[in-house]
Amino acid sequence: MEELNHFFVTLSGYLWGWPTIILLLGTHVFLTIRLRFPQRHILKALRLSVTPDKGAKGDVSQFGSLATALAATIGTGNIVGVATAVALGGPGAVLWCWLTGVFGMSTKYGESLLAVKYRERTADGKMAGGPMYALEKGLGWKWLAVLFAIFTVIASFGIGNTVQANAIAALAEKTYSVSPYVTGAIVALFTGAVVVGGVKSIAKVCEWVVPLMALLYIVGCVYVLCLNAEYVIPAIVKIGSAAFSPQAMGGGFVGSTILIAARYGIARGLFSNESGLGSASIAAAAAQTKNPVRQALVASTGTFWDTVVICAITGIVLVSCILANPGIDYKDGAELANAAFGDIPVIGKPLLSFGMFTFAFTTILGWSYYGERAMEYLNGGIIKHIYRWVFVASIFFGSVISLNLVWNVSDCMNALMAIPNLVAVLMLSSVIVKETRHYLWEGRLDEEMK
Repeated sequence: MEELNHFFVTLSGYLWGWPTIILLLGTHVFLTIRLRFPQRHILKALRLSVTPDKGAKGDVSQFGSLATALAATIGTGNIVGVATAVALGGPGAVLWCWLTGVFGMSTKYGESLLAVKYRERTADGKMAGGPMYALEKGLGWKWLAVLFAIFTVIASFGIGNTVQANAIAALAEKTYSVSPYVTGAIVALFTGAVVVGGVKSIAKVCEWVVPLMALLYIVGCVYVLCLNAEYVIPAIVKIGSAAFSPQAMGGGFVGSTILIAARYGIARGLFSNESGLGSASIAAAAAQTKNPVRQALVASTGTFWDTVVICAITGIVLVSCILANPGIDYKDGAELANAAFGDIPVIGKPLLSFGMFTFAFTTILGWSYYGERAMEYLNGGIIKHIYRWVFVASIFFGSVISLNLVWNVSDCMNALMAIPNLVAVLMLSSVIVKETRHYLWEGRLDEEMK
């Protein structure tokens, strides 16, 4: 097991090295320029996300699709992931993480557009789409589509299941002395009750839980910032200066090069918002939408909320906490998160616990749908129902076992998902531009897709 774990650690290091990071960030920038900065349509996209396309084809509302994608995207990485970026890359990593989100909106837009354009109805009448369908129908590369689906299924049991369940169980045991066995059974039971109803059930739960958890978390962060009010502006200045400075200056921070800050900020941003991973586009394909561009705009708001808003405010909270407590040991991401939130009077521990629990639980729900759709693509019919129950059972086991190997395998699977998805997005970028020109640039956003 140690040798196997070492293999995946080494493989993950290669897969998530600078070439992959440059490919991802380069795709973000390329699409941003080629699509004439679709980020400028954010207000229109936000309006569309809460405006139902009545009578349009699809399984769930546009907001339900977005909520499902956000459920899988907003996870423990928004708290511990950002804290780890600050711990390893210094305060400047926060700005690089934020910039990754801003440009990543273009890639999320592009991959979601392709998901809707190439989606199809399954034998049971449900909509199915995502990178595997874009690769097969758009490029004719069935073999690469199959590989993407396989990597997605494996990742769904790792980063989308056992890792999240373990995070919930560890939090419950450390904070409230609840046995991991009890926590695992409860989380598995709740998950099973939701996923048995398929995407409509998952979307319905996410439509309520995701906005509530995000709102309460943001309100809690604002409260923390109010307590550290005198350090908020210095924290923002520190984040900006450290992102482009050879080393962080003063305030208890150890020197950090620009490249280190950029590397960890970009990597954590990509892990957090999943732009380029292709996972969120699977949920986008289920949306009731008139045309691909409308849902692509809605899907792009997922990256906006996840990284541009939530990760940014988390980063400011963490850096302001370090400035307020210069003696704090911030070189461990989890400890930094605990220090920033756990010691706040009255709401500190409940806020951190609520954020970690809901973020992890909704991630499980979202990834259960991704994995099921990928499994159905590989072999439809009864196999997807078997997948659901194996997925639920894995939650219990993930709560009570050590996950070093699972983490490293999941990291590899995520990278292996991103590469074929980015191939599809880049190779089909002319299709993305054509659809955008027709529906958005030429003012036909309300036109039905033929």
